[in-house]
Amino acid sequence: MSQTIPAPGRSGNFLHYAARIREVAAANPSLEVIKCEGEVRTWAEFLPRTNKVANMLHARGLGRGDMVAVLARSSVEYLEVFLGALQAGLCIVPLSGMASSEQLEVMIRDSGSRLVFASQSTRDLIEPFRGKIDGVLADGYVAFDFEGDGWTAYEDLIRDASADPLYVDVQPEDGFNLIYSSGTTGVPKGIEQSQRMRSNHIERFVKLGLHDKAVTIVSTALYSNTTLVLMLPTLAIGGRIVLMPKFDVVRFLELSEQEKVTHAMLVPVQYQRILAHPDFDKYDLSAYEVKLSTSAPLREGVKRDILDRWPGKMFENYGLTEGGLGTILACHDFPDKLASVGQAGLGVDLRIINDAGEELPQGEIGEIVGRSGAMMTGYNGRPDLTEAIIWRSPEGEVFFKSGDMGRLDEDGFLYLLDRKKDMIISGGFNIYAADIEAELSNHPEVADVAVIGVPSEEWGETPLALVVVKPGAGITEVGLTKWVNDRLGKTQRISGVEFRDELPRSTIGKIMKRELRESYWKDAPS
Repeated sequence: MSQTIPAPGRSGNFLHYAARIREVAAANPSLEVIKCEGEVRTWAEFLPRTNKVANMLHARGLGRGDMVAVLARSSVEYLEVFLGALQAGLCIVPLSGMASSEQLEVMIRDSGSRLVFASQSTRDLIEPFRGKIDGVLADGYVAFDFEGDGWTAYEDLIRDASADPLYVDVQPEDGFNLIYSSGTTGVPKGIEQSQRMRSNHIERFVKLGLHDKAVTIVSTALYSNTTLVLMLPTLAIGGRIVLMPKFDVVRFLELSEQEKVTHAMLVPVQYQRILAHPDFDKYDLSAYEVKLSTSAPLREGVKRDILDRWPGKMFENYGLTEGGLGTILACHDFPDKLASVGQAGLGVDLRIINDAGEELPQGEIGEIVGRSGAMMTGYNGRPDLTEAIIWRSPEGEVFFKSGDMGRLDEDGFLYLLDRKKDMIISGGFNIYAADIEAELSNHPEVADVAVIGVPSEEWGETPLALVVVKPGAGITEVGLTKWVNDRLGKTQRISGVEFRDELPRSTIGKIMKRELRESYWKDAPS
């Protein structure tokens, strides 16, 4: 049960997220804060709706420590529930439509969510287990945009709730959101981020140029931390949101021009597709002040293309949803460091360790670890997994292990090499796919590439390049193999190239190497 108190939302010097929202809404009630597919909401229209969500939850006895899940397309209603739950002191659980029904059932049980909000686009994923999870309230399966037996209409649920603000004593270490790690197989881990961690993100993005006149376009899914790290600070400091339920290159460019978008957080594959559009240079993107990229490494050539053709500053961000480590590359300031992912971010202690847990000197390759003021509370209900991600420094400080291999140069810039689990060991030599992928990306006819390890009787495993070529390309698989092997070290040389129409990617643009490897290894001797 939450504690209702007549307080503005401060705990000492800490101002929690819902209190920040109340302050910016009061300061500018007529601001058109959200625009989504023609729907527009001012703060005066939007905030009372979030209040109704908060009061509805409170009336059901839900508050601090409780959770509600959302599995839905991006919409104004989704944001109402997100902010309303936070106002009531709850922890929000945004779920991915990329997961299977079986996985989603496990996630909802694991989180202990009391309500589950859905849209027509995700209904079929929930139906197999609807009504079978004891913790979900009797009217707790809530439909945003459809009707059906066993579903409560969203508007009916909040209709009689008060539109007055609800003041809850939210503390810095209270749960803000529970994000389940990406993946299409296995059971993802629930990453609990706190109010303090999200507050740290606001400060971080203000230092990167976010301000109260910002217009941020949101074109990735709301369940992703990639989306939330920029969208939430934009709202909290009084900026505007242009919300795209589904990414489309032409629509993105049109909205950027029409709405005079100033800020965007995109994933690498979006940058590639946008820049490749034949009409890209016809759009007026002069309002852009800051563009950011995260979730996967952005190729050096794409960074140069952005600097040459897209107005505004360009930052690449590398980090974990779990927090702890993070780097920032100001591409516009360091054009000679574009092969890196930048330097340690504000307040980040970044180090490189070997398999024995010993810290390595500058220049040596090892696993990347880090700590900062923004670190997850832990994996929900899994202290064993939380302990497994921790590396303790000689000083006794807690760092998070990334699972990524990298090295630091003499200026403290970090160069990513590969996921530790994806490293290719061929004939006893460690081969980093990123090095080969970077070389192949320099070929003028290569549009996309992934290098994986495949079985080899002679070497145990050997690197194979899976390549998407640009339209009209004349290079052959044999020709490209020779071209890249002439440029690689002897131990790096690939066994061949296979052309693909496309490479499988998650909804936030990560190439799914596990899926690519499966067909090659399923019949290999163990």
